[in-house]
Amino acid sequence: MSIRRDLDFEMSFFESLHRRMPKDVRVASVLAHIYTETGHIDSGLKMDRKLVRLNPKDPTAHYNLACSLCLKGRNAEAVAVLRTAISFGYKDFDWMQHDPDLSGLHEYAGFHQLLIDLKIG
Repeated sequence: MSIRRDLDFEMSFFESLHRRMPKDVRVASVLAHIYTETGHIDSGLKMDRKLVRLNPKDPTAHYNLACSLCLKGRNAEAVAVLRTAISFGYKDFDWMQHDPDLSGLHEYAGFHQLLIDLKIG
């Protein structure tokens, strides 16, 4: 079985679980990751927004939402959400600078300002 078919199966499985347990953070998190991994960026963004609603102080949920926003080209929103993630305790600044999901921010002035504000840019 190919990796794509495996992910399609997992997506179907976790969508079914999510319908039965719509407030389960673990299920929603896995589903958000699968959506992004398979190129369903709009669905991933929707699920990341839901995760932030379910877990409003979770820095990782905010970080992942920022990644989804960046993948949609919504750079100003992505940086604002990164700032929120940091305010809730996100600290992996090295990964933040190298995360391929955030590569769209590398030339964005708001991201450079964030790095300066963090004293790492």
